[in-house]
Amino acid sequence: MREEVLLSTAYFPPADYFSLVAHSRKVIIEREENYIKQTYRNRCMILGSNGPLALIVPVLRGSFHKTALRDLRIDNSRRWRELHLRGITSAYAAAPFFEYYYDTISQVISRPFTFLLDLNTEALKTVCEAVGLNSGISFTEEFITEGSGKDDLRYSISPKHPTGVKGYSQIPYTQVFGEKHGFTGRLSIIDVLLNNGPGTGALLLRSLDAENR
Repeated sequence: MREEVLLSTAYFPPADYFSLVAHSRKVIIEREENYIKQTYRNRCMILGSNGPLALIVPVLRGSFHKTALRDLRIDNSRRWRELHLRGITSAYAAAPFFEYYYDTISQVISRPFTFLLDLNTEALKTVCEAVGLNSGISFTEEFITEGSGKDDLRYSISPKHPTGVKGYSQIPYTQVFGEKHGFTGRLSIIDVLLNNGPGTGALLLRSLDAENR
């Protein structure tokens, strides 16, 4: 069990993110960094009939340049909530635990958040509660530079870094479109939860080898 881990904020992030949460007593979320585009900070990946699909939370243009993530606003003039819920329904209506968890996910996405950090924090807390994870969650008060000595994995879980977290190996499970595409890893926790239900917590715990827990 890790004493603490430093992570970026993320929108319904992949299973390796939650495996770290499951194996940490304390989770510190970086909120003082400048926003980084094309990361899980404002997107997640689900598996649709045509393969992986990115669900992206739009942020206001002009907010990109040296803006602390805590100040980054969602572009609520766009119909992204409707698109995300439609995409999740289309992809997972046949999943065994869709009826059980869809309303929980929908309530997070449908809330009128102004800031990306607030949306992501609600998603994190909601999934932790659904899965039964009890790690303490806090936030940075100032930007923590790399090499600070903390267990820093803010930049390890990214679409740009397919190797991901050291020691993490996702255990295959049955997916709605698995017969068509084969097992697809590194998807949003939404995929894991809707396909595995109450077994999600155990799956997360088993996916990180003992040396790296």
